[in-house]
Amino acid sequence: KRGINAEFGKQWYQRRVRGGAVEQAAGEIRKLYDLFLGVDATQVEVNPFGLTDQNEVVCFDAKINFDDNSQFRQREIFAMEDTSESDPRELEAAESDLNYIAMEGNIACLVNGAGLAMATMDIIQLHGGAPANFLDVGGKVQEAQVEKAFNILTQDPAVKAIFVNIFGGIVDCKVIASGIISACQKTALELPLVVRLKGSNMDAARDLLASSGLKIQAIDQLNEAAEAAVKCVM
Repeated sequence: KRGINAEFGKQWYQRRVRGGAVEQAAGEIRKLYDLFLGVDATQVEVNPFGLTDQNEVVCFDAKINFDDNSQFRQREIFAMEDTSESDPRELEAAESDLNYIAMEGNIACLVNGAGLAMATMDIIQLHGGAPANFLDVGGKVQEAQVEKAFNILTQDPAVKAIFVNIFGGIVDCKVIASGIISACQKTALELPLVVRLKGSNMDAARDLLASSGLKIQAIDQLNEAAEAAVKCVM
């Protein structure tokens, strides 16, 4: 990998630009780099970066992506976001610090961690099922967020079963279990529900689910839990 080097960039551009436009081009490139840092961008793509008949260097069009984690610093920029074409469920999830992406299957997934979420979707497909979504509740999830997650999942009419797969490293499994029970009671959930909780406070979480009186399939092993979720929609 090579780091940013403004002088090297200037030399490279001299091969394509002649005369007084060289310094102008170098200046534009430096400004683009400053812009990249100043707005917490993850990408600044200029296309085309052209030379006019008047020998002027111009950024004719550009695409800029911003780091979502910088929202607290870039409030003015994020306030300009157009959400008119966004999925309302994704917006609702974001308001509760949940990461939700709708898909085309019928098994809703509630997972903590992007890696585990991807693995969960893969194993559902391995058993012949199709995930209805990607929903990552994150590592600091609280009971109210679990309830919100269930509300979002059950808004999808295609969903025929829900699979909760939690690895409790940072997450407290008991908090997840309490949120599941509360969500089921408040929404009068009738969909089949498969829950796998492993890690921190998992025994207390299992006891909560077992004593809830709800029809919840609590399964320890990931492969068996995924298989059970798929069977619910077959």
